[in-house]
Amino acid sequence: MVGSGAMGSGIAEVCAVAGVDVRVAVSRESSLRSAPARIAAALDRRVAKEKLTAEERDAAMSRISFTTDLGDLADRQLVVEAVPEDEALKAELFATLDKVVEDDAVLASTTSAITITRLARATTRPQRVIGVHFFNPVAAMPLVEVVPTLLTDDAVRRRVEAFLTDRLGKVSIPSGDRSGFVVNALLVPYLVAAVRMVESGFASAEDVDQGMQLGCGHPMGPLRLCDMVGLDVVAAAADALYREFREPLYAPSPLLSRMVESGLLGRKAGRGFYEYA
Repeated sequence: MVGSGAMGSGIAEVCAVAGVDVRVAVSRESSLRSAPARIAAALDRRVAKEKLTAEERDAAMSRISFTTDLGDLADRQLVVEAVPEDEALKAELFATLDKVVEDDAVLASTTSAITITRLARATTRPQRVIGVHFFNPVAAMPLVEVVPTLLTDDAVRRRVEAFLTDRLGKVSIPSGDRSGFVVNALLVPYLVAAVRMVESGFASAEDVDQGMQLGCGHPMGPLRLCDMVGLDVVAAAADALYREFREPLYAPSPLLSRMVESGLLGRKAGRGFYEYA
C-alpha cells in the first residue's frame, strides 16, 4: 500500500481485518504517527459498534507496518497506490515501484478518473498493472471497480478479483479503461451540475441536497457528498473526464475551481458547501 489518506488507511484497515499482512508506505515522517492513529481510531469505532472484538482489533493492528522507504515494498505481491489524484505524481510513483518490486508483483491504482493505461505505460510491466477503485468509507462500502487495460493479463485480473471478493469480501464489477470508469462517469456530471445550480443562484445547497434526498431517495445530497469526497477530488475527476471526452457537462464549474483554489475542500478542511466543527 502506498498512501495514508482516507482511502489508503481504509484499504489497509480492511485488508488487516481480513488477515492480510499490510505494509503502508508514506511520504512524510509525520505520517508514521498520524496514519497508525487514523487506522487505530477506525478500528476502535468498529469495536464500539461491536463489529470487532478488542482481540480482533489488536490482531489487525499487528498486521500493519509503516515505512517511508518504497524499497520496503520489494517483497509485496500486490502494491496498491492511493496517493492524491495527480496523474504526474501517480505515473512517477509507478515508474519507481516498477524498479522496486519483483517481476511477478501486481501494481494497482485506486484512481477514480485517470485511465489505467496512462499509468501502466510508466512501467515495463503493463500486463501486470490494473485499476482497483475502492469507495469511501472503504470498510462500509462493498463495491470495488476492477479496471484492466487492453494489455492487462487476464490471469492478473482474475487474481485481483479473487483477492477482492474471496479474501476481502467485496463486490467487484468490471469496467473498461476509460476516465471515470462506471460509477464516476455517471456521478461526477451529477455533482458538477449540482454545483452549477448553486452557482447560478437557482437553489441553495441545502435545498438541492434536501430535494435529492427526499425526492429521489438518495442517502446524501450532492453538495454534502462533494464535501465528504473532497472538492479537490471532485474537481480532479471532472478535469480528467473533460480531457477524455471534451463534453461540457464534465468540466468543473468556476465556483468549484474557485473553492478548491481557496482551500474550501469540504469536510477535511472544515469548510466547503457547509461548515464543520
